[in-house]
Amino acid sequence: MNDLKEIFGECISVYTRKQAIDDGVLVDVTTVANEAGFKWPTAMTRTVYERYVEVPPELAGHQDIQGRLWDILWMLWVTVRTNKINGDRGEFKLLVRFPESTEWQSNEERQADNKNLRLVTLKSVSGPGDNGEPCITIMLPNED
Repeated sequence: MNDLKEIFGECISVYTRKQAIDDGVLVDVTTVANEAGFKWPTAMTRTVYERYVEVPPELAGHQDIQGRLWDILWMLWVTVRTNKINGDRGEFKLLVRFPESTEWQSNEERQADNKNLRLVTLKSVSGPGDNGEPCITIMLPNED
């Protein structure tokens, strides 16, 4: 019984990381992640990208996508390098500016001194890609 097919039978369906990126479920941010010091392919969920990387219209001209993306990757890198993520998954935090009227999410905390800044908790999971290679995925704490 060395073959998993003998135990579980034929695979019914497979949805690969590449398909998820092609479909837009994941957003590939590897190029910027490499600049931030990561050596593995890196992606984030569409939910994280739309909420924390895309710039709200009210902040256009004051912030940009590259800066917001860099903030996420940099804070993950710092968290990993300071051994606050030790293993294949863990949470990290960063401050994100939002217009005051933006709806709150459960992974966001108020900042008493600034009503436009929110302390956001995100999760990083590292694991095998489609061919067993290491990769990183950034997501909301309740995604997986």
